[in-house]
Amino acid sequence: MNFIVLEEEKLNQLFSEISEIRSAIKNQKEESLVNQWIQSETARKMFGVCRKTWQDYRDKKVIPFSQFGRKIYIKKADLEEFMQKNYIKQ
Repeated sequence: MNFIVLEEEKLNQLFSEISEIRSAIKNQKEESLVNQWIQSETARKMFGVCRKTWQDYRDKKVIPFSQFGRKIYIKKADLEEFMQKNYIKQ
């Protein structure tokens, strides 16, 4: 078995860099989840609204969306922003 001896300062620096890498990976994962596109029907079910209400949201451009042919997609980040805007505190 081999042993490696490091100065305490170098060891602390290594731990610090590992912590920064972990944080960067976590932020990247969260960012990629937020920027995901989901189908409109999935988003509608998440909100628990009927199809007519969901159509009204799109018609009035309440929630941004993208459409390719008949398929409609919504960014999770836009849904989060919509929820934050309509948050009612007690």
